Amino acid sequence: MNLTFYKYQGTGNDFVMIDNRQQVFDKNNTKHIAFLCDRRFGIGADGLILLENHDTCDFKMVYFNADGNESSMCGNGGRCITAFANFLGVIKNEATFEAIDGLHKATIDKGLVHLQMQDVNNIEQHKTHVFMDTGSPHHVQMEADLSAFDVKFFGRKIRQGSPYNEKGSNVNFVSKISEEKFGVRTYERGVEDETLSCGTGVTAVALAMNYIGETEKNLITLQTEGGDLQVSFEKADKGYQNIWLIGPATQVFKGTI
Repeated sequence: MNLTFYKYQGTGNDFVMIDNRQQVFDKNNTKHIAFLCDRRFGIGADGLILLENHDTCDFKMVYFNADGNESSMCGNGGRCITAFANFLGVIKNEATFEAIDGLHKATIDKGLVHLQMQDVNNIEQHKTHVFMDTGSPHHVQMEADLSAFDVKFFGRKIRQGSPYNEKGSNVNFVSKISEEKFGVRTYERGVEDETLSCGTGVTAVALAMNYIGETEKNLITLQTEGGDLQVSFEKADKGYQNIWLIGPATQVFKGTI
C-alpha cells in the first residue's frame, strides 16, 4: 500500500504530515510510525502528525514522537498542521483545532503562523531551574555558553533523572542575549536527542525568563538552532494567559512511500 505524505518544518523542527480525514492510517502501529520518522530507513522527522476531521472544530491534530508513541502537545507541530490545513483548503487564514491538550486557535498572517497555547497556571522555581507544563513538560535552566554546551549528554541525564525518571521531561538550556532575546537549545524526550527547535520549549523559556525576572518584556524572541521564534503573553494572577507562539511553517516536499 502506498502512503501519501507531506514533509513540513518549523524552524528546523520537522514533521511527516498525513491527511487522515478518511481514517486510512493505522495509529496503533508504533513500529510503522517509528520507521516513517527514521532518518536513515524511512522519511525522517522529529514526529508524525495526522490531520483528522472533528465534529465541532476545523480539524483534529494527532501527534506522535519519532519513537512511534503518541505524545503531548507539540507547538511547532501545531503551527505546521495549521499551514497544512490551509494548503488542503480545510481552513483559510484562521483555525480552531483540537490537540491532545485541548482546543487551540491559530492564524496565518504574512507567512507566519500564530498559535495560541494553553494558559500556564503552575510554575515551579528551583535553585537550578524552572519547571512548567506548556502542553508538554519542560525543564528550563540557564547556561553561560550554549555554543560549547553538550546538550545531548546533559539533556539526557536530566531527562532521565529524578524527579522526572521514566516519564521524563523535555530539557531547555538558555542564555540571555538581551532583554528581548534569548538563545535556546532543547533536548526532546521521545526524539531522545537535541532538536533544532521546540515550540512548547521556547514557550516555557519565554515564560520562565519573565517569571524569574530576567526580562520584563511580554514579547520575546527565542533564537533556536533552526531559526527565530517569538512568544507573546500576558501576566495573570496565577501565571500566564493569552500565550501565542509565532513563527514560520513551511512545506518542504510531498511524496509517497
